Formats: sequence, structure tokens, C-alpha cells
Amino acid sequence: MRALVAGGAGFIGSHLCEYLLSRDVSVVCLDNLVTGRRGNIEHLAQDRRFSLILQDVTRPLRVRGRVDVVFNLASPASPRDYLALPLETLAVGSAGTRNLLELARAGSAVFVQASTSEVYGDPDVHPQPETYWGNVNPVGVRSVYDESKRFSEALVMAYHRRHAMPTRIARIFNTYGPRMKLDDGRVVPNLIHQALTGQPLTIYGRGRQTRSFCYVSDLVEGLFRLAGCADPGPVNLGNPVEFSILQFARLVQRLVGSRSPLRFEPLPADDPRQRRPDIRRARRLLGWTPKVGVEHGLEITIEWFRSAR
Repeated sequence: MRALVAGGAGFIGSHLCEYLLSRDVSVVCLDNLVTGRRGNIEHLAQDRRFSLILQDVTRPLRVRGRVDVVFNLASPASPRDYLALPLETLAVGSAGTRNLLELARAGSAVFVQASTSEVYGDPDVHPQPETYWGNVNPVGVRSVYDESKRFSEALVMAYHRRHAMPTRIARIFNTYGPRMKLDDGRVVPNLIHQALTGQPLTIYGRGRQTRSFCYVSDLVEGLFRLAGCADPGPVNLGNPVEFSILQFARLVQRLVGSRSPLRFEPLPADDPRQRRPDIRRARRLLGWTPKVGVEHGLEITIEWFRSAR
């Protein structure tokens, strides 16, 4: 089996490449290294089953040899990145997704789209099932990412219906683990980095907004299982254990052994009040449920951040 992982040098993409190789799947990693990093995949370079193509997915794609499955993880994913690259983010979700779909169609490959819980926006339904259509601001500052992913989902389903392509959609909730960037801007690296360096821990609003955190090894196993599932509809992948941001910050403080104070700042625009996946569909279709507890996953991640600093 041979897989193409677009965005394979990114945080989740590099873990997926590693997981696929462990399952004896040959991997072509496609990345332009705008937000991905070569250091994430250096340890894979000596494996003869692994290859890297440096290319922007918004340009026409050609890959030598057969490809059995295409995983599309190509996109800036952190608010810091997609707000700095708004037009690029929209282009990746539209032209980039279509180029990858065409590549998969030409080779009769399975296509797996990495979407996001951001398609639910600031949800009025809790927890969020795949049947919920969301509450998204289509012109807000976050819309460049939200609408990019929503368009990607629509495009994937259009290809499935028009060309009878075997397509899958993963709606990924907050994921964390080693290889996140120190300056990522998302809550896990923010809080860990601040705790390790003795800076005040930034809490937006009153810290009552909730999130659910899935360790990266669980997430990539879910993506792998999804590739083998015949159902084209979206599937939530995330850990349904829910924390308020204030609870989560105090957990990070305890695990780091930090005495950093908490610093409260205004909520960013369109920041969701609550976010927790309903994963009954993943359990039924994939036999998948997260295995790594949040505290244990954080301990591993904190140790990686200590060494990365």
C-alpha cells in the first residue's frame, strides 16, 4: 500500500506519516514547508519507503507511481498561521483540495479530507454531532479557515457524488502532542510554553469556555481507520472529555510544577463558547475511541516541550 500525505511535515501530518510506516505503508510526504517543518520528518528520511516532495498543493500535482490513498492535511491550522496567511489558507482549501482530489481520481485512490470542528463555529448544540450544521460567522476573522474547510467538505462530497469516488471526511477536534510549534498560538503550546518559562498563563475571557483535547496518536489511528471505512459522511475525531480553559490551565500548572500567575485577556472574535465531540459515529463505524488520557498525554507533551526549548 502507498499513501500520499499532503501537509505531511506538519504536526499531525508527521505523526500520520510515522504511523503509516509502522503499518508497512509506503509514504509520499507532500509539503511546501510554509507551516510544516523539515525537522518533523527528518527521522523518517532514512526509511526507503518514505519520500518527500516539496510542492504547493495549489499548483498542478504529479506523483510518480501508484497512490492507494490520499490524506489531505494541507492547510495552516493555528489561528496565528491562518490569520497571517488568509488568502493562502483559502487557496489551499479550494484549489489545493481540488488538485488532490483530481490526483486521487486519476489513480482510483481513496481520499481522506482532514476537516475541523471549526465547521461547527460557536455551537448552539452540545456536544456536537455530525448532523449539526453549525453556527459560523462567514465573514469574521476566523472565516478564512472555517470557510476553507467547509468548502473542502462540499467539494469532497461533490466529487463523491459526481465521480463515485471513495471519499472520507474527518472533523478533527483539538489535538495536541509532541512536534507542536512553541509559537503555535493554540491553547496547549501557549500554556505549556508560558508555564515552562515562568510567564503568566494567558486566559481569554473568564476561562469558562470549554474545549476537548485528543492526543495525537489517538487521532492518527482514527484517520487510518477512517481510510478503510466505506461511509463517505463526516466523522468526528476527538476526545469527548471536556475541560474549561481555566481548569485546563490549572492542570498544566500542576503538571509543570509552575507558579506562574494567570493573566486574563479579552476573548478573541468569534471564539467558541463550548466544544466537545459526539463520537458515537466514530465508535460505530470505526470501532475507535481515544485511549490516551489527557493527563498522561500532557505529561509526554510537556517533556517534549522541555527538550525542544
